[in-house]
Amino acid sequence: MKLGFIGLGQMGKHIALNLLKSGAELTVIDTRADSFLEFEKRGAKTSTNLLEIVPADIIFLCLPDSNVVHKVLLGENGIIHHLRKGQIIVDFSTIKYSTTLEIAKSLEEKGVKFLDAPVSGMEARAMEGTLTVMCGGKKEVYAEMMPYLECMGTKILYMGDTGSGQLTKLINQLLFDINVAALAEVLPMSVKMGLDPENVGEVVNSGTGKSYASEFFIPRILKDSFVDGYPLKNAYKDLISAAEIGANLCIPMPVLSSATTTYQMALLKGHGEKDKGSMIAVFEDLLGVSYRS
Repeated sequence: MKLGFIGLGQMGKHIALNLLKSGAELTVIDTRADSFLEFEKRGAKTSTNLLEIVPADIIFLCLPDSNVVHKVLLGENGIIHHLRKGQIIVDFSTIKYSTTLEIAKSLEEKGVKFLDAPVSGMEARAMEGTLTVMCGGKKEVYAEMMPYLECMGTKILYMGDTGSGQLTKLINQLLFDINVAALAEVLPMSVKMGLDPENVGEVVNSGTGKSYASEFFIPRILKDSFVDGYPLKNAYKDLISAAEIGANLCIPMPVLSSATTTYQMALLKGHGEKDKGSMIAVFEDLLGVSYRS
């Protein structure tokens, strides 16, 4: 069995390395060769040429956004023009639901199977191979891919028809996004009222206010570190997707709308390259305080 993997970014690199546990022949593709040596040492083929992936029986993608996935698969120079009947595409990227449906339809017309399988869990879990994988597509394709998915995840769920994986990932991300926006707004208030930042952090992370977001970001904010999480500018795509779905289905989401405003303010302030924890700077500036050790 020949596997192909496109996209060796923060998450993709580790997912691809874990796929080597399957024992299958692996070819990895990226526009940059930074990670190639690590793969070559472990027997994988590497290339910056997208067409080198075409012979693979199963092609995995882990790319930044909808536009990149669409370009790689369906664009003028996309691989769809070279795919053959019976191949399988598995997309680990987090992209728009509408884009996923378009891709699945185009691939089906070529006789190519498709599974949308976005992942949840930060870089550490990608390295450990303990990601959560949410799958959408035909159940028989999901079953066929299970041995490979088990190489990089420990909770692998079949969510339903094509696009269901992306919709489930979106729900999870939106709750996380709201959590981080709440931390950014409320933690500076504690300093404004004269409370000690470290003590407040200990109370939150040992009390009812605790969340994965607070456990991950509070220690890093206290250390003035905003480089460990997903870049804010990339995370914003989830909020765009939610706004589009909410508008189309007439679903009111007042809390999410408020959180989106916080993201927008942080992006306008130039924090897009930093992780979500950097949103706290918006409210620190407004209140004239600093939530640091």
